Amino acid sequence: MTWDGTFDPGAFGPPGGTLELRNLRAVVSGRLGDAPAAAGTLRVEAGRVVSVGAGPADADVVVDAAGAVAVPGLVDTHCHVVFGDYTPRQHAVGFLESYLHGGVTQVMSASEVHLPGRPRDRAGVKALAVAAQRAWTGFRPGGVKVRGGSLICEPVLREPDFAELAAEGVRYMKVGFGAFADPLEAVPLVGWARAAGFVVMSHSGGASIPGSSPITVDHLLAMDPTIAGHANGGTTSLPDHDLERLVDGSEMALQIVQAGNLRSALHLLGLARERGRLDRVILGTDTPSGTGVMPLGLLKTVAELSSLGGLDPADALALATGNAGRVLGVAEGILEPGRPADLVLLQEPLGGTRDDPLAALAIGDLPGIAGVVVDGSVRALRSRNTPAPAREATVTGRSPARWPR
Repeated sequence: MTWDGTFDPGAFGPPGGTLELRNLRAVVSGRLGDAPAAAGTLRVEAGRVVSVGAGPADADVVVDAAGAVAVPGLVDTHCHVVFGDYTPRQHAVGFLESYLHGGVTQVMSASEVHLPGRPRDRAGVKALAVAAQRAWTGFRPGGVKVRGGSLICEPVLREPDFAELAAEGVRYMKVGFGAFADPLEAVPLVGWARAAGFVVMSHSGGASIPGSSPITVDHLLAMDPTIAGHANGGTTSLPDHDLERLVDGSEMALQIVQAGNLRSALHLLGLARERGRLDRVILGTDTPSGTGVMPLGLLKTVAELSSLGGLDPADALALATGNAGRVLGVAEGILEPGRPADLVLLQEPLGGTRDDPLAALAIGDLPGIAGVVVDGSVRALRSRNTPAPAREATVTGRSPARWPR
């Protein structure tokens, strides 16, 4: 990474080279139902996983994981980015790079809605989405991939705009902050966007900030977005009986966020599990927001759903990895050959009561992060945000001194 954050895939690892992670305790795939697999070595070539569990071989860079569990990089499906690694909502600089130290390797923009003075005319709304999409394509703070340029659904948009924007690479849209007198007026726009291949996320529940409107389950069922955003509240949740209607009456992805209502999150998790639809549950933080900046927000939600919701820790992690990647239509989120090598090394926390990071999650303790890899490049070793890992990873190979700790 150069001084201004412009993405340089060779900065912390050899471009097109090889990376091996050795002395792993296990690998979590990111798929629901997969048990952690014993695998001493994971090999990466040209930024992608090529083998899991094979014996060690020569590599440009070698990470001794010291018995860590490798899990896919976490995907925050509800992040309020604007431009650069800065949030005007909380006047915080460097929040995305700090989220990397919480195991987050990818975020989805919830639209650049907090841009001061954001345009609301037709040309301006489209221009903002294109400009943000372009900016985030070449900017990865700390290595975090940002799926940015999420179009703000406004009544000034027309059907041809969606094909035009799709041709420019814009593929996300957020409903809930536009100037609609009634959310039902957004129904045709959601249909146009989805027909053009957009992933559409809608606000759910009570109004979150001045200028936004409550969106009820009737609005959601009529709009039929890809994702029911913060279905457990952002911060005010839908009523319990409406969550049941949402699960039973639609195929939307059901997003649980850290900034929402924990009781509703557990209720929604229980409904999805009872119906055999955990595949629809994804996680996000819904930050930075009034709740603040939360680098450990996703890990905290995983720990809560595991310890309080009784979900197996590997499955809880799958909600924030494999499920999220599938809903967003990206290759990340699963650790297997052929996929991008985005992963996190978890250790039990130093001084904890469990000797395994997954067992720590099962009782609600946050694990220690011993390393973060994005596209096969080591982007961080010991996290500055999590509890200290019980054992630290070590690196040998090309320019290890350049890797941040």
